[in-house]
Amino acid sequence: MPPARPVMPPPLSTHGALARAHGPMGPPQQFSPYPPPPPRRPSRRPFVTLFLIGLVVLGVAVIGLSGHGRSRQRATPSPTNLPTSVPTNSPGTGGGGGTEDGVDKLGDNPLFTAQGPTSVTCTLPRWQSVSSASNAYFTAALPCLDRAWQPVLQSVKLPFHEPKLAFPSGKTWSSPCGSVSQEEAAAFYCNGDQTLYMPISGLQTDEIGNRPGAYLAVFAHEYGHFVQDLSGVLTAAHKQEYNGVDPDSPAALEVSRRIELQAQCFSGLFLAAAAGHGSVDNTVTRDAQNTQDRGDQPGERRDHGTSEHASAWWTQGFVKKTVAQCNTWVASSSDVQ
Repeated sequence: MPPARPVMPPPLSTHGALARAHGPMGPPQQFSPYPPPPPRRPSRRPFVTLFLIGLVVLGVAVIGLSGHGRSRQRATPSPTNLPTSVPTNSPGTGGGGGTEDGVDKLGDNPLFTAQGPTSVTCTLPRWQSVSSASNAYFTAALPCLDRAWQPVLQSVKLPFHEPKLAFPSGKTWSSPCGSVSQEEAAAFYCNGDQTLYMPISGLQTDEIGNRPGAYLAVFAHEYGHFVQDLSGVLTAAHKQEYNGVDPDSPAALEVSRRIELQAQCFSGLFLAAAAGHGSVDNTVTRDAQNTQDRGDQPGERRDHGTSEHASAWWTQGFVKKTVAQCNTWVASSSDVQ
């Protein structure tokens, strides 16, 4: 097993970006439909995923609901971060990486033959940027994500159970996958205990403000890593990423980007299923869309993908609405930069 260490995207910059979130813009970059991939050898590996809170604002256009959206110009980077993944030292509990009944495959995983989540209604409390309210918000959102993803996994005979949810306090958060600080990530998923960690102190609420769509998208990204875990994708990816390979090598970093960009796409899939129903109105959906150009900054570790690709893969899920369109494992290297 590789040593536990965080795998995170680059710092987020929000200076003035969210205030410009409703301007008109052109269509985003999208990726071509992917055909069924050739068979792959199965492999295994557990891991943790963190959501870096940094929105690196490059000039990328994002499709907005009902034509609303924006193009953000790059701002001065701030020392904060987005979503991510981290390997564990041991298999942990709850299936030790979620592959108890899953299939440890990547591009040819049965998950990618499933349809996307169908319409789901989420009844969520009012967002407030205090721990009691944010904890209640994510607690209410969890069964909604369960209802969206359970039929998807079970339709292709993959296992499903609800993940655990934790709300650590302070500036450093411990898990079976190791410690993570608020300078490293906004939130994370640890497969050692199959738990979504959503610390209010990491979410950059002072900069993002009361925009629940932004936080719901982060939560959906981390839940996306749980889906990868249950299906077996996560363990297969980590075996490829760490077995006998320098984790900082170009090959390992590309695997990390495929993991993270896929979670971005899964977040978009969920928001598409929830949009226009219950508490997920146009404003919530628009705020989710307008905070997705979060990516690796120049000079930083290239483990999450560029802002353009983070935004484009989220939009891919939101627009295409099928799991197959989130199959980063059969995408070309140029599509996961």
